[in-house]
Amino acid sequence: MAEQQKRPFDVLNMSLNNTVIIGLKEGIEFRGVMAAYDIHMNIVLEKAELLENGEVKKGFGTILLRGDSVVYVSPS
Repeated sequence: MAEQQKRPFDVLNMSLNNTVIIGLKEGIEFRGVMAAYDIHMNIVLEKAELLENGEVKKGFGTILLRGDSVVYVSPS
């Protein structure tokens, strides 16, 4: 069993170049490949898709999600 990560940035580092689901305020969800992040938790997603009820609603390509609107980051 994998050792549990102790720091949030460890989880973000492990998510780089992997597909993640990012939950934003107001229940908005995006899925994509995490390309980069910074200390403010601004996140760059590539191949980003807007999800609605788990289904793809719209494709966006590369987007920047502002860190203060991020509620969660989850492996996809």
